Amino acid sequence: MIPRDRREIISWALYDWANSAFAVTVMAGFFPVFFKQFWSSGTDVAQSTLHLGSANSAASLVIVILAPLLGTLADQGGRKKLFLLLFAALGILMTATLFGVESGDWRTATGLYLLATIGFSGSIVFYDALLVDVAAGRHLDFISGLGYALGYLGGGLLFALNVTMTLYPSWFGLADPAAAIRYSFLLVAVWWTLFSLPLLLFVHEPRPLTAPTRPLESVIATLRQLATTFSRIRRLRVVFLFLLSYWLYIDGVDTIIKMAVDYGLALGFDSNSLILALLITQFVGFPAAILFGILGERLGAKRGIYLAIGVYFIVVVWASRMESEWEFFAMAVTIGMVQGGIQSLSRSFYARIIPSDKGGEFFGFYNMLGRSAAILGPFMMGWVGVVSGSPRLSILAIALLFLLGLILLLFVDERAGCQMAHSLEKAGRS
Repeated sequence: MIPRDRREIISWALYDWANSAFAVTVMAGFFPVFFKQFWSSGTDVAQSTLHLGSANSAASLVIVILAPLLGTLADQGGRKKLFLLLFAALGILMTATLFGVESGDWRTATGLYLLATIGFSGSIVFYDALLVDVAAGRHLDFISGLGYALGYLGGGLLFALNVTMTLYPSWFGLADPAAAIRYSFLLVAVWWTLFSLPLLLFVHEPRPLTAPTRPLESVIATLRQLATTFSRIRRLRVVFLFLLSYWLYIDGVDTIIKMAVDYGLALGFDSNSLILALLITQFVGFPAAILFGILGERLGAKRGIYLAIGVYFIVVVWASRMESEWEFFAMAVTIGMVQGGIQSLSRSFYARIIPSDKGGEFFGFYNMLGRSAAILGPFMMGWVGVVSGSPRLSILAIALLFLLGLILLLFVDERAGCQMAHSLEKAGRS
């Protein structure tokens, strides 16, 4: 690869480094802890879990509705970077505003978190779509894995600083751990902003094949294209089957990411131990994501996904019987070994079986299904916990999603999908 290619690839991958600060410190780490112990002070444990799960589900529902529309619109106007910037700005602003939410005000915290999650998830739609613009076909697995690897490393480094702030607040001139967590939200906003700049400055977005249209005309054309895309996906058996499989197994992955700390708190584990376990996941995930990228290039992305699903199934069953904190640490290491791998290989596998000139529109559906999966999981955990009174039953239900996703994936023919994608690209250029 020539130097410009390397600069574009690194700049693209650094956005994972940027937004993972929110994914780790806020979404997976401090928000669940702060929400249950500070903003939901005096609220029943099961009820606060339901509130958190509902907030995650509501944010996912909004992205489900918006993702395909925005993806298609970005393709038509060559505006992937613009939309990425707008959604990232929403996420950054709402994250910073969490700093000022007072104790007991779980409703305001929920609203800001919902908007921040919409900003984060919306920006991922356009970030994923840019993958086909920066990566040659044979490097898709490695480059996709590089993005996740940098995300684990960057998110882990900032999270390590934030954890140190909460454990030793006096070192930073802070009054207590609560103050440290609130300042962590501000640090996430600054980090997210700074490391988004390389993508905005150096990643080249190809010009659209057609001249830009007026906004109203673009929306109308987008709605028409959405109908065409949905019809095309239904006819593309390989893409359709993979998306169904992905929708199932990624539900389990996203639910574990968002609800693991809350689950540990419901079992009575110490919050500091849970945060440290999450930190371990990040640093294990950094080399593991790169290794999974190499595995995908050598053995095939599909085999790598099989391996990761199998590990997740075992972990979920184990979690339903977990009794001690050391087991939570062991599972954190195990999840760290496969979490980035299943995400990166799913993204690169999908990029390989779709036409590259329709990346935004097809990744709009990809992200739509990924976010719609996250509607079911957190909400299901919340309701099962309330109805049964047992968080163990709620986590065990996630195993079924991994099993069904694996069965569907067995019927996905990668070679046929790649051939069809190339045929559609040629037809689009003719």
